[in-house]
Amino acid sequence: MPTSDSRLKVKRDGAIVEVQFRDRNILDEANIQQIGDEVKAIIEAETAPKLLINFTDVDHLSSAALGTLITINNRVRALKGQLRLSNIDPQIYQVFVITKLNKLFEIHETAEKARASFK
Repeated sequence: MPTSDSRLKVKRDGAIVEVQFRDRNILDEANIQQIGDEVKAIIEAETAPKLLINFTDVDHLSSAALGTLITINNRVRALKGQLRLSNIDPQIYQVFVITKLNKLFEIHETAEKARASFK
């Protein structure tokens, strides 16, 4: 689980693990690597992970961060889990549309809607 120098805020709601970011800008390569490692540890601790990544307060996301999200998605699917994204800033969402990542990820307007979508 995340330590005090974690880049993430993690909370559990039953079988669902919700992750939020401490940083408004997810641009720095070292931070992205740390986020990826922390999320991987969370996923690996679950049998069939139900992971909600909540982007509340995130203003900027680098292409490296998008690559990390794809890796996380592949890992969750390999473990027969489910991944949801929520609360994505409209400008960031446009990047998901342009790159067609909105077709890869299940994206919800709010964390509540995302939580309700888990099977």
